[in-house]
Amino acid sequence: MAERLVLHEYSASGNCYKVRLTAACVGEHVERRQYDIMKGETRTPQFLREVNGNGRIPVLQVGERFVPESNAACYYIADGSGLVPTERFDRADMLHWMFWEQYNHEPNIATLRFWKDWIGHDNLSEAQRLQIPLKREAGEAALKLMNDHLQARDWIVGTTMSLADICLFAYTHVAEEGGFELSKYPRVQAWIERVKGQPHYNPMNG
Repeated sequence: MAERLVLHEYSASGNCYKVRLTAACVGEHVERRQYDIMKGETRTPQFLREVNGNGRIPVLQVGERFVPESNAACYYIADGSGLVPTERFDRADMLHWMFWEQYNHEPNIATLRFWKDWIGHDNLSEAQRLQIPLKREAGEAALKLMNDHLQARDWIVGTTMSLADICLFAYTHVAEEGGFELSKYPRVQAWIERVKGQPHYNPMNG
């Protein structure tokens, strides 16, 4: 019998959404357990002791074991499915884009969305306000790189949708909530629609 999967999450988070979307695309049932990060529910002694000592979500619970970090959780769910390329180079390239998403893409695009819609400009610290132009520039650079990469291809890696697409889609498709103009990146927009058109696609608020 397969082990029970439980996603410890905050549903508005793109990092949490990518795990749900991966599960939907491979037909895997995942139970959902909600935490309000705005109320500090992932920083309680119980959460830190029992779920993730790093105090962050998502965390995928596999039976009695836990997989923190969104892209690792996605990989656990997708392993052995068509979302993970069988060709060795493509598989490494998929991981390259997943690492890039967490290092160059998410810290800028996701952070500005969170600051704008959850924290509010007036509530930001002076240090955070000073970071906004830098994060805006880095986010635009990430979107441009994606747009250039998609010039002669439909998918981020290989010829079909992979986990790299799902992990990048999560925050890219809501980038305008952080103040980015996706109309400047038409190939990214077309790619977003391709992802939405895939069988078993599940929207962020679904």
